[in-house]
Amino acid sequence: MVTSDQRRRQLAREKFERQQKRREEGRRRAKRRNRIIVSAVAVALVLGAGAYTNFRTESAADAKDPIEFPSASPSSSPEPKADEPKMAVDTKAKYTMALTTNHGAVSIAMDAAKTPRTVNSFKHLADKKYFDNTKCHRLTTQGIFVLQCGDPKGDGTGGPGYTLPDENLASLGKPGADGAVTFKAGTVAMANTGQPGTGGSQFFLVYKDTKLPPQYTPFGTMDAAGLKLVQDVAKGGVEGGAQDGAPKKAVTIEKATVSKA
Repeated sequence: MVTSDQRRRQLAREKFERQQKRREEGRRRAKRRNRIIVSAVAVALVLGAGAYTNFRTESAADAKDPIEFPSASPSSSPEPKADEPKMAVDTKAKYTMALTTNHGAVSIAMDAAKTPRTVNSFKHLADKKYFDNTKCHRLTTQGIFVLQCGDPKGDGTGGPGYTLPDENLASLGKPGADGAVTFKAGTVAMANTGQPGTGGSQFFLVYKDTKLPPQYTPFGTMDAAGLKLVQDVAKGGVEGGAQDGAPKKAVTIEKATVSKA
């Protein structure tokens, strides 16, 4: 039988644990915000007003929040460390990443000659079913126009435990006076933490020409049907009427494969 004194101690302990949990969650949120590094360049003119936009990993609380760059936010609970997979693709060949989603298929053409380590990593992860049954966690609909996927956690903090070097950045061309280049609609590129060489598994699908700093590895191009699929998702908007957050039309990658073209 539990005495009144034991019961008081139990309630006090439970209250303390709840407080600790709230404090820890607050620390995690603050840490994620503080560690997202935002480039200081102006990246787009919004509706001709010259508004600066940023693009962040975490969903915006409301439509007034600035949109941050396509970032993979470091997790407060880091993934187990892993080594970058050994090169197993033909570095002179072209590959296709096929994404089967709940809205249809997206086919992404990749050139291992231009982005060998990125293509190799995607094949390695796809072969291990890393992307299967994962959600595309982030959509942006103003200033920057992308759908971000590749996080098994679904919150922008997940990754494979290793990072990749930047590749193929020269193909983006010379930045303009605003320090940005245009990522053409259909481009598929790597998200990162804002620092060089910090790509992991998260990537973004550009559904409308988007101006960004030339710091995101462009490694693939969507086919016409895939681009239309993403555009249709974007037309549905962001949950809560925001400009940055989970898409209203939830997108799940049911299966991902990478094969030689």
